[in-house]
Amino acid sequence: MTATPRKQPPAQQPQSYEQAAAELEQLVQQLESGQMSLDDTLKAYSRGSQLLAYCRERLQAVEQQVQVLEAGELQPYVNERVGEP
Repeated sequence: MTATPRKQPPAQQPQSYEQAAAELEQLVQQLESGQMSLDDTLKAYSRGSQLLAYCRERLQAVEQQVQVLEAGELQPYVNERVGEP
């Protein structure tokens, strides 16, 4: 009988940039400790990559929003990739 690999639940989208950055910092500390199994290291690296991409997208959206000025008022910039203003 062959063991069926368990599916991982989809990773949760962070609630905010700050939450993503905090989780990313925690993952880096765990990775640097050298105390994780190979499988856990791979999972942590994958999650870290997702969090880093999220943080970069949010920063880019904020930078673009700051740059969009119309009639002296800040206009919301909708980042369609992230789906949030």
